[in-house]
Amino acid sequence: MNKEPSEKAPPSHQSFAGPDRGATQKQITFKKPKTPKPQHAITIAVSSRALFNMVEARKIYEEEGLEKYVQYQVEYEMEPLKPGPAFPFVKALETVNACLRKHYPDSEELFDIVLMTNNHAQVGVRLINSINHYDLTIERFCMTGGKSPVGYLKAYLTNLYLSADSEKVQDAIEAGIAAATMFHYQKDLHLSDKQLRVAFDGDAVLFSDESEQIVKAHGLDTFFQHEQINENKPLAQGPLKCFLEALGKLQRKFYTKNERLHCPIRTYLVTARSAASSGARALKTLRSWGLEIDEALFLAGAPKGPILEKIRPHIFFDDQMFHIEGAQALGMIAAHVPYGVGQKNNKSTPKVEPTKGSITTWKQAKR
Repeated sequence: MNKEPSEKAPPSHQSFAGPDRGATQKQITFKKPKTPKPQHAITIAVSSRALFNMVEARKIYEEEGLEKYVQYQVEYEMEPLKPGPAFPFVKALETVNACLRKHYPDSEELFDIVLMTNNHAQVGVRLINSINHYDLTIERFCMTGGKSPVGYLKAYLTNLYLSADSEKVQDAIEAGIAAATMFHYQKDLHLSDKQLRVAFDGDAVLFSDESEQIVKAHGLDTFFQHEQINENKPLAQGPLKCFLEALGKLQRKFYTKNERLHCPIRTYLVTARSAASSGARALKTLRSWGLEIDEALFLAGAPKGPILEKIRPHIFFDDQMFHIEGAQALGMIAAHVPYGVGQKNNKSTPKVEPTKGSITTWKQAKR
């Protein structure tokens, strides 16, 4: 933001292009696809700070309070917010929807993105304008005016909740909803625009933290022995098993159309387990659930970042901040799942640097 805002027209080098004043309502047409009914859809609830980069506005809120924050958002409501960490994921979901509509024109088994935010309604205009600017199909909003939106997740039949607020994510998981904390990323990413790629860690993400409890209590040798003894006993499900299940349901719709090799959804298991000593139980667990994973990568404790850089997933879920930070260091989009025994000293603490200049400019304009 290089110019100072005026009362009549907030500054923007990429402001929204609105219709001419003389345009009639009939001349303004919208061709966005119809929103599916919630009971049929896979609902992805995304917070405003996950979908958009709101670092500048957040800093104003923290330093100057709610009223200044709302004033800032209203004055800049004609300027589109920049994409946030969940933005590429949401765009990829819409790519999958387009493919599904091609094969199943009347089906409502689609992704439905809901904006779930504790923002006040006054901020809603900027959020709506930003969504329309990027041509996103997001029709359902939940704006709770400062209160946590987590209580509404079940009412919206949420399958996955993504937020930049780790406490809300923790509350969602404790309520039995798949959720993860998103972090702002600093690098430009080149991700597939034809295929949704989702990477999962295994233990404490797809599976329960049973195995991690054994590692922490008794060490790796006992863990390997335990896994081999229980190779044919499925692990209990973890917090994101239901989301992999939802992805698999949509994948099978493409398989039915003989599109397995060209499916617009691809899933990855990226785990620190070693294949020979503990990998079989993980794969047999997925098989017992009737689920497939497209690629299984057993790293035997090696860093995950280089593998993720090769995969370039739209989102990677892991319960360990060590792996999240390793992915971030290479510019990958990673989401922390605060679940299991390893969370006591493993808080979701994003490393964020606000964009320089814009906040100062806005403050100077208010003097």
